[in-house]
Amino acid sequence: MDNTTIKVGGMSCQGCVKNVTGVLQALDGVAEVEVSLEAARARVSFDAGKVDRPALCAAIEDAGFDAE
Repeated sequence: MDNTTIKVGGMSCQGCVKNVTGVLQALDGVAEVEVSLEAARARVSFDAGKVDRPALCAAIEDAGFDAE
């Protein structure tokens, strides 16, 4: 498993955290997701053979948030 930390902008509440968590967990190859509102970041464990970091960022952006 690979791990990455993505800075997430635009989250303002726990609903946003649930939204970001949900879109990441829905991706094939994602094993574990931890999203922090306070730190404005998502830590993701994933199978690089199934999904890559740009795809993770794209899912966050498609949900209406900024991802770096």
